[in-house]
Amino acid sequence: MDDSAKRSYAVVGVGAIGGTLAFHLARAGHRVLGVDVDGAHVAAIQRSGITILKSGKRQSARVTAVSLSEASLDDASCVLVCVKGVGATERAADWIATRLAPDAFVVAMLNGLQVYQIAERVGRERTVGAFVDFFADVIEPGVIRDGGMGTLRVGEIDGSSSARVDQVVADLHAWGPARATTNVVGYLWSKLGFSAMLTATALADAPMAELIDRHRHVMLALSSEVFTIADRKGIQLQAFDSFDPASLRGETSEKDGGIDRLVAWLHLQSKTRSGVWRDIAVHRRPTEAVGRYTALIADARHDGVATPFLEALVEILGDLEAGRRTMSEDSLRDLWQRAVPLAL
Repeated sequence: MDDSAKRSYAVVGVGAIGGTLAFHLARAGHRVLGVDVDGAHVAAIQRSGITILKSGKRQSARVTAVSLSEASLDDASCVLVCVKGVGATERAADWIATRLAPDAFVVAMLNGLQVYQIAERVGRERTVGAFVDFFADVIEPGVIRDGGMGTLRVGEIDGSSSARVDQVVADLHAWGPARATTNVVGYLWSKLGFSAMLTATALADAPMAELIDRHRHVMLALSSEVFTIADRKGIQLQAFDSFDPASLRGETSEKDGGIDRLVAWLHLQSKTRSGVWRDIAVHRRPTEAVGRYTALIADARHDGVATPFLEALVEILGDLEAGRRTMSEDSLRDLWQRAVPLAL
């Protein structure tokens, strides 16, 4: 790459998603600064770079890595925010807001609707949205397992086109099939429906594909509540990978076909369990899902939308996090039994 075409990126949160993107941007010749709160992870990247494990093969890329307390964003023209965890978005946004260079902007590569929390703190005019749906896990400090290719979309929150979005998309082609979109919000709302399913699979210790297949009535009910909230707000939902909201809202045969395609796609991925499952089973930490769906439930109540299945999911997930129950498919059956009477 010509030096004049290189850009300077800061990636705040170089975990599974941020670390994967930092790896590919660095290998393409861009200047990349990785910022993270995990001292062991930062130290490993300082020693050996970011290592990607894919199909049994390891590749590494040199990335400058620093802890949050040592980082400066003076040289970054674009900041990718890829943090995860309860309260992490707000803390990252507050930290970035006081350090962002005058002409720089932020791309919020986060689950849920956290792009708006970033925009409130950094400024809407300096915030770009992104939708990320690919699987990856940090398996040891400095090492990320690539769990399969998915969808990556970048777009302005207001639905307009822009040169800065095109710039980021062009650079992210180093990773794979990134695309610009004028409806990033539609993708994010669709992901909320998909994530509700994946969150529910964390209630049991079994592959995501198998649990979605066996408990498809629960999965359809959860995603349907998210879609109804989106409808009330006038959101146009977007299909991605093998998740198609339109088919999941159709007649019975269409719904079955939609689930069948989703399950088949998940079976192709090397990552078999969700990030929520990993937070609870491996890291022994609270998930971001409880806060995300608690906020969504409150928003739904304001709009007059009933959410008995999401409410039951949050309650049971909270019990699991607190150690009041263990991972079991009984929890998925319990979710259905709690929510159905309230939905009638």
